[in-house]
Amino acid sequence: MENIFGNKEKSKPSASNINQPLADRLRPACINQIIGQKHLLSNNSPLFKIISRGHLPSLIFWGPPGCGKTTLAHCLANEIDAQFYRISAVESGVKDLREIIQKAEANAKFNRKTVLFIDEIHRFNKSQQDALLHSVETGLITLIGATTENPSFEVNSALLSRTQTFKLNPLKEDEINEVITRAIRDDDILSKYEIEIEEYYVFYELSAGDARVALNILENSIRLASNDDTKIILDKETIVSAAQRKVIQYDKNGENHYDTISAFIKSMRGSDPDAALLWMAKMLDAGEDPKFIARRMVIFASEDIGNAEPMALSVAINVFNAVQIIGMPEAALNLAQGVTFLAGCPKSNASCTALMSVQQSIKDNPNLLPPLHLRNAPTNLMKQEGYSKDYKYPHSYTGNFVEENYFPIEFKPKQFYFPSENGKENQIKEYLRHNWKDKKNY
Repeated sequence: MENIFGNKEKSKPSASNINQPLADRLRPACINQIIGQKHLLSNNSPLFKIISRGHLPSLIFWGPPGCGKTTLAHCLANEIDAQFYRISAVESGVKDLREIIQKAEANAKFNRKTVLFIDEIHRFNKSQQDALLHSVETGLITLIGATTENPSFEVNSALLSRTQTFKLNPLKEDEINEVITRAIRDDDILSKYEIEIEEYYVFYELSAGDARVALNILENSIRLASNDDTKIILDKETIVSAAQRKVIQYDKNGENHYDTISAFIKSMRGSDPDAALLWMAKMLDAGEDPKFIARRMVIFASEDIGNAEPMALSVAINVFNAVQIIGMPEAALNLAQGVTFLAGCPKSNASCTALMSVQQSIKDNPNLLPPLHLRNAPTNLMKQEGYSKDYKYPHSYTGNFVEENYFPIEFKPKQFYFPSENGKENQIKEYLRHNWKDKKNY
């Protein structure tokens, strides 16, 4: 069989080393051996079309652990016969980058391409990322970065603009099954045994789509299973025992962190306390900092509830303070009370929308100045200049209100805040409507 460039494909990974973990022994050597990521590697996919022309641009692979980012990078380097260097952003610095750049310059003299794979590239600081820019831009190095986080959060825009980002997904159940089946069939060590698996789905449930975890569970299961020298039977109990416990799919520093907090916020915004509690409990069980959850609740109280229930902000702040004072696990009770209250409040984003509109007006009119009648006049000179002249003091008028222009000089009055009719904000709306009458659209 030939791969996408017409090169001879290896029928299976290279000979196994008994001391290597199973996942390393079975790491694919070329594209056609990769399981999963069909949206990237099918004939009509953008990545396939790029590499089928024999060109490999700088890339960033974004996806959860165990989805094949490192493997895909290695295979792509093999496809173009490039020298492959791998470093971890956690353990490497600018000095390591400079050494690889020097090696790339030496490779270029022999027309050999250089691929640099950086694992956890989001952990590189700005100076480290900047050190790569020139070599990537000139094509001296083809960069492949791997990250579990959304690159737009941590990879600087200059480097991001010089790469193409592709998202990798967790493996599906049938793909995890294929990983297990292939391991039993192709591994030099496992293929010597007759291995029978009673319930394949257990591997998927325990691994959450992480191929590396699935293979580790398989390897541990075989160690635990009783056998008669040639036949090994893996039942559900053995597999679960080998995995110890189901690991919740949640990386506090990764994309799943942002996905889960997003689901949590949107559940509260959608007034579903049950779903919000579920996401809160998942985060806590995965080891999330409860103060992080409480901080997001404080933001949510103003962003999504606002004046529809002004008490929401007080409740959220009290929950945050309680979490700091009490600590886990008891602080989960404080969080649960806050979550159910916030989810059950009437909602309004009128204050948030008004703020964004105001901020845009500030950008469009950066030189705004207060009119003289709104300025203080602590000195005689300021009074002579007209500061505070003709200012109308609201408390001197009926109802403590008087029509006045409070906007900057040469700025046409504009309405930013449109209160909703939800909850207590409706009372604010009625008050403003009564005072401003036809002057504003309340």
